Amino acid sequence: MSQTVACTDNPQRSAGQTRRSRGHAEPKLPLSAFIICMNEEPYLANCIESLRQCVEIVIVDSGSTDGTAELVQRYTDDGWPIRFLHEDWRGYAGQKQFALEQCTQPWRLSIDADERLDDDLQAALPALLEAPETIVGWRVARRAYLIGYGYTPAYVRERCNLRLIRQGRGAFDLALRVHEGILADGRVAVSKRGSLLHFRPLPIDEQILKENKYSTLKADQYISTGKARGPVRMFVNPPAYFARLYLRHGLWRCGIPGFIQAMTGAVYSFLTEAKIYQRHALKRTPPVDDMDQPQLFQRRSPDDQAVGRKRTP
Repeated sequence: MSQTVACTDNPQRSAGQTRRSRGHAEPKLPLSAFIICMNEEPYLANCIESLRQCVEIVIVDSGSTDGTAELVQRYTDDGWPIRFLHEDWRGYAGQKQFALEQCTQPWRLSIDADERLDDDLQAALPALLEAPETIVGWRVARRAYLIGYGYTPAYVRERCNLRLIRQGRGAFDLALRVHEGILADGRVAVSKRGSLLHFRPLPIDEQILKENKYSTLKADQYISTGKARGPVRMFVNPPAYFARLYLRHGLWRCGIPGFIQAMTGAVYSFLTEAKIYQRHALKRTPPVDDMDQPQLFQRRSPDDQAVGRKRTP
């Protein structure tokens, strides 16, 4: 059950107070941004700062225990048009669908707490929202922050994803457990200007834990469909994933940090395929220790073992 959260007021203000006070007074667009979060205090402020053009910002929290609520309260006190709601975790797709349904504006922007709109995308928003009625949504590029490099340049970007959608013309696919996306009812165009900046610079040991979690969700999602899948994908998909990121998306331009990013994607792909294979294998042949099967391992008494060790004179 959802509820509006009454945040505890924090009289202390960060160095960004003046910047916040100026931001909320700028002209607004008929746009609701929606964010799901849990313990996102280190990242959320810059996300909110990039949304100063929005008439409404909907933030759905699933139980933060850090300073997220207090951070949002400070922005609300400064006049930012934020609605802060609590909703128990429904899964990624379910949580984002709930947040989408709380929006009231003609256009809705899906953005994660660790993302922010770059200057070019902010400048492009008015034109995107004035698109003809035949366009129901916009795909937007995303650029990652790489440790040892910074944000990738504009010509090195991830796949463009549908993030901007008209009211009533799209919904999240609730069957997806990870990498959830909006399914649009109509034509979707690609914004040629601007990007979402993804800032979560995790060291490789932490990033691999994240890939392990996501690959488990992806594997379980596939297993739930009941479809068969051959092991050949385990050999083909990881190098193909690496090639797509490193060559097609241009991460080779970012030196060693780009190589690490592409390899991390390949690891995610391998873990997904390996987990799918092993889950099928466990269903076909549950693991049994040979020593627990008399027909495969004949237990011998100590006397039998002594005879077996006795040498012939």
